[in-house]
Amino acid sequence: MRDHGHLRQEDMALLTGLSQAFLSLLESGQRRLTNIDRIIVLLDGLNAPIDVTGPMLRPAPITPDLPLLAAS
Repeated sequence: MRDHGHLRQEDMALLTGLSQAFLSLLESGQRRLTNIDRIIVLLDGLNAPIDVTGPMLRPAPITPDLPLLAAS
């Protein structure tokens, strides 16, 4: 994703809230991203589309409640 967006690790850190050092460790394979909360932070920071991430890793959009209709 970083290469595709022509981003530096520092840019990714600003977008995701994850540290540049942590991102460097991820890219080098020295660390793994196993914490689902951190994965979601990363995906949200990158504004990754659902078709890339899958719907289970993305929060559901908030929709307004529809008015209830009384049955007659």
